[in-house]
Amino acid sequence: MGTPENRLSAYLASLANRKLSADTRHRIAQSLLDWFTAGYSGAAMSASHDLRKLAATLYPGQSNTAVFGGTSAVSLMGAAFCNAGITHLREIDDAHRTAMLHPGIVTVTPVLALATSLPMTQQQFEAAIVAGYDVAIRAGEVLGSGHAGKFHMTATAGSLAAAAASAVALGMDAVQIHHALGIAATQAAGLWQFVDDQAHESKALHPAFAVRNGLTAAYAAQAGYPGAQHFMNGARGLYALLHGQGDPALLDRDLGITDRISSTTIKPWPTCGQLFTVVDATQTLINTHDVRADDIESVDIAIFPQALRIAKVDWPVKPAETCFSGRYCVAILLLTGKLGIQETENPDLADPRLLALADRITLQARPDYADAFPDRRPGTVTIRFKNGETISVTHDIRQGDPEAPFDWAGLEGRLRNLAPGISEQKAVAISAWCARQQHNPPQAAFTPPTPDLFH
Repeated sequence: MGTPENRLSAYLASLANRKLSADTRHRIAQSLLDWFTAGYSGAAMSASHDLRKLAATLYPGQSNTAVFGGTSAVSLMGAAFCNAGITHLREIDDAHRTAMLHPGIVTVTPVLALATSLPMTQQQFEAAIVAGYDVAIRAGEVLGSGHAGKFHMTATAGSLAAAAASAVALGMDAVQIHHALGIAATQAAGLWQFVDDQAHESKALHPAFAVRNGLTAAYAAQAGYPGAQHFMNGARGLYALLHGQGDPALLDRDLGITDRISSTTIKPWPTCGQLFTVVDATQTLINTHDVRADDIESVDIAIFPQALRIAKVDWPVKPAETCFSGRYCVAILLLTGKLGIQETENPDLADPRLLALADRITLQARPDYADAFPDRRPGTVTIRFKNGETISVTHDIRQGDPEAPFDWAGLEGRLRNLAPGISEQKAVAISAWCARQQHNPPQAAFTPPTPDLFH
């Protein structure tokens, strides 16, 4: 009956002729709004200028593909590269608990880029989105936590996702899709060493490279280049060489039973997702008690150990590190009641009140929380007041997880909160375009978003 890689490729090819459920189409619309929120928010950062400049240097040319934050003289590849990086700048793009990656930016980005250069139906567009999410999540779960501890999954499994999404968008058959995945697998890379070396600003390049690799792999397969057939489970495939630790059977288990896009998490905070449960717990304490920073004697944070592989900044020395510091995120939220774009991008790290509160905050890994990961991510925040009172709460599910999803109104509010400077007219237009996708007839021609929605 073939290999798991072969069966996966055949399934991806079949999506072009499969009727998607209303729930899946709704999740696609949500994912598009999440993508626009991340992109529009990232475009407000100075780092987006650097990405546009880099894309123009690497991929000069002209295309119909819009770039977040303004027009650039770039090719389709340059626009996709740039948008993938910009949508990851603020760490608010969607995520997945067990796959431990950001599936949307490596899926939506190449498909929307391709949609500006070739005609496709609404069904073909949606099939490509479902394909990218499915491969991202399946590959991430197969590679597992052993891989995720050493490699940035969005860069590795993300390359496969971008290839799958691109190949389906290009209308490839199962054989070509298989070759595209095999080619992408040979280029999958992304080291966490940048965290150890305080090079956090380069993180956004990882999804940009993944999208570049995936698009290139799809075009190469279309041109007739062969790809590794046993790209995941071969003797020198991804699983064997890149510290795979998950269940290899997950690559093709229950194909078509559920669309994996429905299992994603939409992020409520502009921080590393590993910190969400302790931030949520802090917010709960603020909401249910009269918490005043000056009354706090100490704050103890306990978190699942795996979080500190990535969110390992004890105290930030530059803005790019704020979203990786649990002590900072909890301190600023307790002090100001806010943890938004301003607090992560333009922090006052020399504020004496902030520093005084931070000195009373400890963060430690709890070994007994390790077994819950990655399905649950326990975090406990305990506050002791100067009057002797103690309050504590534990969260293991994050707002935005499948068990605690945003509704559409919540996603619209999230767009306004996380995209600084967005006008009400632009917010309404973006939301309307995304919402409309779940209702368009499947056989109708897909109409890409207009360039004005990107800046």
